[in-house]
Amino acid sequence: MTAAQTVTSQETSPHEIVLAEPRGFCAGVDRAIEIVERALAKFGAPVYVRHEIVHNDHVVADLRAKGAIFVEDLNEVPLGSRVIMSAHGVARMVRAHADARGLEVFDATCPLVTKVHVEVRKLASEGYDIVMIGHEGHPEVEGTMGQLDQGIYLVEDEAQVAALTVEHPERLAYVSQTTLSTDDTEAVVRALKARFPKIRGPKFSDICYATQNRQDAVKLMSGQVDVVLVVGSRTSSNSNRLREVAERHGVPAYLLDGAEDLQPQWLAGKSRVGITAGASAPEALVQGLVLAVKAMGAVAVRRLPGAEEHIRFPLPKGLSTQEPR
Repeated sequence: MTAAQTVTSQETSPHEIVLAEPRGFCAGVDRAIEIVERALAKFGAPVYVRHEIVHNDHVVADLRAKGAIFVEDLNEVPLGSRVIMSAHGVARMVRAHADARGLEVFDATCPLVTKVHVEVRKLASEGYDIVMIGHEGHPEVEGTMGQLDQGIYLVEDEAQVAALTVEHPERLAYVSQTTLSTDDTEAVVRALKARFPKIRGPKFSDICYATQNRQDAVKLMSGQVDVVLVVGSRTSSNSNRLREVAERHGVPAYLLDGAEDLQPQWLAGKSRVGITAGASAPEALVQGLVLAVKAMGAVAVRRLPGAEEHIRFPLPKGLSTQEPR
């Protein structure tokens, strides 16, 4: 092989894998999955779960194989059965429906989402109308907005802020979906404050610590790689935001469920391949992708420094004393 051929070979195949830290499961996802597994261990199959417990196809398939039945409508759950509410949270009417059917409910709502629910109800009790920053149709948004019967508005971007009409502009507050891009959310908040100078915000950002940490890790990684691969399902909001963060920092990025979705042309001419994972993506999928990129020529793996996460959320009563399988 000539020197020119050697250079060409090196330029058209990956050489180094760079792993973002932190990545993958967060405390809320860990808790939600553990709730389903403990319920299966304690009560046996089937265990009903309203909506996907977290937005990851592999996680859902694994739990389904163990005996979990995922439903969108509580009418699909037999009267008096047990049901688990997903990590995204639910509207008050969903809880009322569960009560009406005599269902035993185990709540897997992420505590950071529950915090926003409490915040919304408290603000409403103080006479505030509320603007929620989030993506229409996302289950977390539906659950949060469903805490109130009226007086809550949804905006996704600055253009929607400009078109927003509220009933009580002098008594207005805002909250946000926990899995948004921090940069996009800050832009919307600036627009809200410019349009409604008296608007009240939360004491601390509603964007969850895991979302923030994973986006910060991608920002750090983006300056050191030629392409970013994000492990996560297309329904995962925080995984989609990681891809967008990389692209915003000038690096091509792709979202994939796992190694089976990897397209060789994505890595053509890319020497350094960055890999991260959304908060609902298992580490096993990351390691499978690492092996796939190695098979395409990568010979080195480097882990970046990043925030350490030690948060663990308690399990609901009735499951906390049962040892997991």
